[in-house]
Amino acid sequence: MNFNCIKTILIAATAMVSLNSFSQDLIARQAPIDRKLKSVDSLALQKQIRAEQSAYPGLSLYPTWNNEYVQAYGDAIVPESYKVDLTGFCMPTTHTKITDVFGYRPRRRRMHYGLDVKVFIGDTIRAAFDGKVRVVKNQGRRGYGKYIVIRHDNGLETVYGHLSKQIVEINQLVKAGEPIALGGNTGRSTGSHLHFETRFLGIPIDPALMFDFEKQDVVADHYTFTKTKTSKGTARSMASGEGLFYKVKSGDTLSKIASRQGVSIDKLCQLNRITRKTILRPGQVLRCS
Repeated sequence: MNFNCIKTILIAATAMVSLNSFSQDLIARQAPIDRKLKSVDSLALQKQIRAEQSAYPGLSLYPTWNNEYVQAYGDAIVPESYKVDLTGFCMPTTHTKITDVFGYRPRRRRMHYGLDVKVFIGDTIRAAFDGKVRVVKNQGRRGYGKYIVIRHDNGLETVYGHLSKQIVEINQLVKAGEPIALGGNTGRSTGSHLHFETRFLGIPIDPALMFDFEKQDVVADHYTFTKTKTSKGTARSMASGEGLFYKVKSGDTLSKIASRQGVSIDKLCQLNRITRKTILRPGQVLRCS
């Protein structure tokens, strides 16, 4: 083998070694870039998810987005249990007088699915939590009259009825405490007041289990929804866990409280070491679970 041939082989070998080293350096330099790109992709995905959740609160729970009806979730899959975050709540009104409570109305033979809070025509009504306006409608002299439904990030929906004016639009994003309407006396109403409902997947929940209008505060930081069955086989909500209490109001009886809280009179008596003949005092706190 002559010298020129040997020289050519050595040059080629050197070039291959250099190329291999260059390739390794290139791969080494590219690795942080790949990691950075993955991070960017991940951040972009997270941002997109947050944007979708913001645009459609409760996206993972609710099967549809309906601008027509309060109860629009007959085909929804109701979880056995769901923890609702109540932090960040704002009272829809500064008024504290409750004029009617959640529960069955024997005289009218129908359910009352919310709390009635005394307000005056023109009073500011505010969003209870961050969320998105789902319904803005007017039932005329029937039902809710002028009303609003908002779906919230925590999975709840709130209903505001008998309004004199709605100042938000369908699909509008709102923050807790943001003005959404003015108090009124529209619909099936005998005096100016706010009809306030809390619902989970369309299932009404007594607002008093979560919010204390008299103290303008939440009862606790979280509320646990638990699916149960009524005699008709339909799902309804119950509070679960220890420490559920009820503050006695004027006109309350053991029968009314037991029905409202979903417990028996005997259970109330046992939990509170009282009898069926015990006279209840307004302000008295009863344990219900």
